Amino acid sequence: MPAAGRLCTVDAPIGFLYDPAFLDHDTGEHVENGARMAATMSLLEESGLLARVRRVAAPAASDDDLALVHDRRYVEAVRRAAQAGGAWADPDTLITPRSFDVAARVVGGTLAALDAVLARDVESAFCLVRPPGHHATPVQAMGFCLFNHVAVAAAHARQRRGIERVAIVDIDVHHGNGTQDAFYGDPSVLYISTHEYPFYPGSGAATESGAGAGQGFTINVPLPAGCGDAAYARVFDEVVLPALRRFRPGLLLVSAGFDAHFADPLANERLSVDGYGALAGRLIAAARELCGGRLLLALEGGYDLVALPWCVRRTVELLLGGEPAPDPLGAVPARPASDLDGLIAEVRRIHAL
Repeated sequence: MPAAGRLCTVDAPIGFLYDPAFLDHDTGEHVENGARMAATMSLLEESGLLARVRRVAAPAASDDDLALVHDRRYVEAVRRAAQAGGAWADPDTLITPRSFDVAARVVGGTLAALDAVLARDVESAFCLVRPPGHHATPVQAMGFCLFNHVAVAAAHARQRRGIERVAIVDIDVHHGNGTQDAFYGDPSVLYISTHEYPFYPGSGAATESGAGAGQGFTINVPLPAGCGDAAYARVFDEVVLPALRRFRPGLLLVSAGFDAHFADPLANERLSVDGYGALAGRLIAAARELCGGRLLLALEGGYDLVALPWCVRRTVELLLGGEPAPDPLGAVPARPASDLDGLIAEVRRIHAL
C-alpha cells in the first residue's frame, strides 16, 4: 500500500465542500476563527486545485439530521443561545448569533458531500468546514465544537443509506471524545483515534475500547508528546490499517485534524506536511482496497495559518492523484517516543490485532 507520493489518477471527480457562510461563525480573535478558512482557500486557489474539484453546496441540516446523534433538547438549547445573541457554551466554545445556522450548514454540507460519494457522483470528498465537531457529544458543546458533523455523517450512512459498517479514523491531535461517546456501544461503527495523551480533553486511554455490543470497536492510540512522521506511520501500519482490514467498512470517514503538525500552537506533536501526506495516502489506498474508494474527509483542528493550508493542499493533491508540491515547512526532529513499542503492543493486545 503506498504511503504517500503520487497515486493513480481517478476517473470520478473529487468533491469539495466550502461555503463563505462558514465565516459567519465570527469568533473574533479566538484561535478557531475564520482566518483558518481564508488562508486555506487562498492557497488552494493559487495552486489551481479548486479548478479541478467538484464543488458541493452546504444546505442547512434539519433538526432530524442533527438528532441522528444529538439530543433534540441540546439542539434547541444551541438554537436558543444563538437567537439570544450568543453565549459561551464552555470556557473554550463560543456560540455567536450566527453559530447555529453555520454549524447546521456544516452538518448539512457534510451530508451532501457524503451522499455525492455514496451515489458515485464523486469518488471521494474533502470538507473544508468550521466550526469543528469531534468534541461535541450528543448533549454538550465543548472544545470549539457545536455539532459533530462526522458522527452525524456516520449515523446518516448507517440509518438512511444502508451502509452496514462505517469506519471513522480521527487524526486530530486531540481525542474525539464526542465521536467516541456517540458510538461507544455500537458495533457497526469502528472509531479509531490517534491523539496526544494525556492532553485535552483527557479521554482516549487505550483501555477505552467500547462497551456492551460495541466492545472492541473503539480503538484509541494515546501517543506521547513529540511523535513525528515515523511514529505516526508505524501506528498506522501496525494498528490502524490492520484494524480497518479486519473490520472491512463499506465507508471510510476521516476526522481530518491537522493540529499534530509541529508548527501548531495548541499541541506538542511533530508531524510535517509530508507526514500528514503519508497518512492521507494510506487512508486513500485503504478506502480503495476496502470500500470501493468511498472516502470522506472533514476538517477538524489545525490552527497554524501556514501549516493548515499546506496540509489541506497535500490531502487534496493526493485525492486528485497528482504529484504533490514540496513541503515548504520541512520537518523537525521528533523527540524519542517514550516506549512506543509498549504502547503499540498494548493496543494490539487489547484488540487482538
